Order: sequence, then structure tokens, then C-alpha cells
Amino acid sequence: MTTLDGVLMPPLRRQPEFLKLWAGQTISVFGDAVTLLAMPLVAVLTLDASAAQMGLLTAAGLAPHLLFSLFAGVWIDRRARRRALLVAADLGRAALLLSVPAAAALDMLTLEQLFAVSFVVGALTVVFDVSYSSLFVLIVPTRDVVEANSKLSLSRSASWMGGPPLAGALVELLTAPLALLVDAVSFLVSAAFVSRIRVDERPLEPDSNGVRRRLAEGFRFLFDHPILRAGLACSATVNFFNFAFHAIFVLYATDELGVSPGLLGAVLGAGAVGSAVGALVAPAVQRRIGIGRAYVLGAVLFPAPLLLVPLADGPLWLIGALLFASEFMAGVGVMVFDVAGNSLNLVLTPQRIRARSVGTHRFVNYGVRPLGALGGGFVGSAIGLRPTLWIATAAAVLGVVWLVFSPVPGIRELPAQAE
Repeated sequence: MTTLDGVLMPPLRRQPEFLKLWAGQTISVFGDAVTLLAMPLVAVLTLDASAAQMGLLTAAGLAPHLLFSLFAGVWIDRRARRRALLVAADLGRAALLLSVPAAAALDMLTLEQLFAVSFVVGALTVVFDVSYSSLFVLIVPTRDVVEANSKLSLSRSASWMGGPPLAGALVELLTAPLALLVDAVSFLVSAAFVSRIRVDERPLEPDSNGVRRRLAEGFRFLFDHPILRAGLACSATVNFFNFAFHAIFVLYATDELGVSPGLLGAVLGAGAVGSAVGALVAPAVQRRIGIGRAYVLGAVLFPAPLLLVPLADGPLWLIGALLFASEFMAGVGVMVFDVAGNSLNLVLTPQRIRARSVGTHRFVNYGVRPLGALGGGFVGSAIGLRPTLWIATAAAVLGVVWLVFSPVPGIRELPAQAE
């Protein structure tokens, strides 16, 4: 047993409010895994998008993190009803995704609509994710944070096993726009689960500071903290180059390597077994070498295996094997990286400024993603897809330097929750 605000809590597997949150997120991320492959395939196969347009599409979905995260954090910090924000964001995203197959059925689908849908879905995702972290800490006791993050990461890994293969099969059987229906339905189910969560969302203390001062407080807290600052710098570096990579990956795989949508989905789904393994072993790795060293290890294991992708050449079986190995090993690494990093972020951030801190973190960490995607698309058009993949993957590995020269490697145990 552990306690939450002085109340004795059962083990995590018998905490009903967490189980509702976990169930909703599990279904939602499964739909997201379908869309992550189906949306670019809509652009490539249905609308014949170029490399630059693929970069723009990826950037459109990520730009809201750069534009809105800061102000969303300040605004949400003053809201007591975070659960209602989560439900509204889920319902809005479902409606937007439904518009794509509807437009395709009427032969009215355009790249401009895909850009707009991706942008607004991204904006609602900012609202959801910034609100989610505050609700999470009201539900999960500090002692269970690593286990809870591991379970949520395992759900994300499982979604990658089934999502891309399903997306590839749906694209080949029904067309790419219809595959997006799966994600729309998943958002509706997530909204149903979240709406049933019972949590004491106590009114927050009034804050007389203006928006500018509250923004400054979020920046000051995050950048003055040596552990959080190093983690943010590492994540931002990896994400910038990782999204330059992923903006052109589907185009590279289908056009240059000749991989079909079905095979691409199967390869990504099989490679996601690595993510499941990573989520399962992350707590054990942290106990064995310490949470700080696990964080450093994940920062290398995540991007380094992607170097196999630009190496891929030759017969189709060899290409498939290299893509599988790349996805599998990167999947292990990203879960070791995320479970350690997310757990440290949660316990080192006081609840009073959590949304502001999360907003600031997302502004930097997610804000670099559309810039990376745009860079990947335009550089890919200028010098070719394969050279761009080499540059992006090699540069992403260097992100670990931020952690190495910080206090992170010396952290053995998860610290106590910050007051």
C-alpha cells in the first residue's frame, strides 16, 4: 500500500481511476498508431505529395506545439476542470479526422484540407497533453509513477504492434482516407473513459501575476533546474533530427526502396515489439543501473539504430530485415528513455506550476519538431532522401551529450515529489 494525500492506496492494478485513464489512453494511442502511417499514405498515394509537401504536412501537425504550448500551459494552470478539457479535446479530434474520409468520398479531398486537419488536431493535442499531466499526478501516487509510466508506455508499444499493420491492410483494402476512421473512433472511446474518472480537482489558489510573469516563471523554473534543463536539451536535439528523418521516411520507403503499404505497416508493427520489450524492462534497467544512467542509455539506444535505414539496400528481404532491426532496437531505446525522463519530469515539478512547466517543455521539445520536419522535407528535396537520412540520424545521436555533462548520470533513485 502507498498513500496519495494521506489516503492509503491499493496497488496500481487495483486503483480504478488509473485503470480508466490507462484504458482510454491504450485505445487512443492504438488509433494514433494507425493515423501516423495512414495520414502520410493519404498524402502520398491519394494526393501524390512531394518530399517538400510531406515535410509541410508533418510540420502542420506539430506547429501548434510551438505556437500554443506556452499559452496553453498558463491558461490551463488556472483551470480546475482538467478532465473536461481532456474530453472536449478527444471529441474535437474525432470530428476532424472524420472529415477526411467524408471529403474523399465526395472527391473533394485536397492537401490543404490535410494540412488544416493536421494543424487543428495538433492544437487540440496540446490542450489534451498539457491537461493530462496535471490529472495524472492527482490520480497516481508518487511511489507508483515509474510503474504507471511503464504501463502507459507498454500500451503505446502494443499499439505499434497492431496499428501500422492494420493501417497498411486498411489502406490496401479500403483506401488510405478510410483508415483514419479507426483513430476517430478511438478518440470517442477515450472520451468515454476519461469522462468516468472521479478525481478531486480542487480549485487552485488565485494567481495575481500577469500572463507574462507566469510565462517567465515557467521558463525560469525549467531552465534553472540542472536535471530538467539537461533532459529538455537532449530531447529537443533528438526530436529535431528524428522528425527530419520521419518527415521523409514513408516517401523514402515507398518510392526509393519499393516497400508496399502492407509490408511497411507489417515491418513497423513487428519492429514495435522492441517498444514493448523496452517498456517492460525499463523499470528493471532503472533498478539495476539507476534511473539517471538508464536515461543516458535510452538517449543513445533510441536514435542510433535508425542509422540502419539509410543503409538499407539490395533485395526486398534484406531491406525488410534492416528496417525491422532498426525499428526494434529504436523501440527498446525510446521506452527506456521515455520512462526515465517522464518519471523525473513528473516528480521534480511542483503541482502549482505543472501546466506552465509542461507548456514550456512542450514549446521547446515539441516546437523543434515542425522545424525538423520542414528541414527534412526541404533538405531531402535538395540533396536527396538517403543523404538527408544519414545526416538526421547521425546528428540525433549527439543529443546524449547534454545528459552526460549534467547531474543526470549520478541519480540512482527517483526523487521525492517536489512541493
